[in-house]
Amino acid sequence: MKLFFASDLHGSLPATQRVIDTFLASKADHLILLGDLINFGPRNPLPEGHNPIAVAELLNQYADSIIAVRGNCDSEVDQMLLSFPIMSDYHIVLLPTGQKLFLTHGHIYNADKRPPLKKGDIIAHGHTHITVAEWVGEQIIFNPGSTTFPRIEGEKASYGLLDGQTLSVCDFEGNTLHSIDIQ
Repeated sequence: MKLFFASDLHGSLPATQRVIDTFLASKADHLILLGDLINFGPRNPLPEGHNPIAVAELLNQYADSIIAVRGNCDSEVDQMLLSFPIMSDYHIVLLPTGQKLFLTHGHIYNADKRPPLKKGDIIAHGHTHITVAEWVGEQIIFNPGSTTFPRIEGEKASYGLLDGQTLSVCDFEGNTLHSIDIQ
């Protein structure tokens, strides 16, 4: 199973198109969206190419491949534009390895406030716009960063991949920023 992760699109059509293009090129089985899809949020500047309706229309074309969670900037009004569910605060995916992959945005559950997880389970979240792929205590903390507003100076827009036993964060130029073996 190959999973593609993106977070914090914030209504940017160019960022969303780049996500879709890279997702398709990766041949991943599913596109995991970790929240903040359409609204740019009151603390962020208006993103390049802000076009919430076009973002929704583009994402809807891939609805059967998308698993999404609600971000702190997502609302019921956003859900009205999308043909896949986004209003859950989390999803749990059971990996073939037996590990839980806990998907959330990061404003409720995150590296510092974790749900009950076993040793080796993974919490994947966005929200901070900061890339992470590392063991913290007994779990793996994974954040693919932001496709639109990277928070660390010099860091580029990024996404994540789970390919077999390897969990990676990559920029859209093909560089691996972080990589970790999940077993």
